Amino acid sequence: MGILQIFMQHHRSWTEREIFCFFAVLAVGLLVSAWLTRRGRICVSQAVAGLLLLAFLGLVFASTVFTRMPSQRRYELVLFWSWREVIIHRDWGLLEQNLLNCFLLFPMGLLLPIMMKSRSPMIMGFLMGLLVSVSIEICQLVFCRGLFEWDDMIHNALGSMLGCMVLDRAAAWTKRIRRSKSAEIQ
Repeated sequence: MGILQIFMQHHRSWTEREIFCFFAVLAVGLLVSAWLTRRGRICVSQAVAGLLLLAFLGLVFASTVFTRMPSQRRYELVLFWSWREVIIHRDWGLLEQNLLNCFLLFPMGLLLPIMMKSRSPMIMGFLMGLLVSVSIEICQLVFCRGLFEWDDMIHNALGSMLGCMVLDRAAAWTKRIRRSKSAEIQ
């Protein structure tokens, strides 16, 4: 089953109330960002990254929790059960889901280092990804909107950490290029 088919099977369209709430949260985020920027607490790039992260997380929570069709409460409490299924039973569909879960919070990992200054962006990315993923999984369990599982939390946190790592490496590479160009000029 393709990604689009999975999405369409498990998700309904947004209601007017959900659309209103989404844009109301974004409007509040915009006002807070503008106020913090004006006060000199954050710079413009941090404000933009924060707003993009807010919009992204709104879409993630909508697609993983709020627009899913309610079902019965489901959970899998065995750690790495999905990888056992992939390795032992060669379940390629589950492998695809595992990889997609790794990349679900990858964009968040790209935005976090811009938004927050941290000496260890990979640890921050993992912990923030874990926090968001735990929130998603608890919501899925409470609202009966998916499968609560430890594997998803680990995959999501790793994806967020990978995003931080990619941005950190890209920033280091850019600095190196700038230094070499300035050395050539002198």
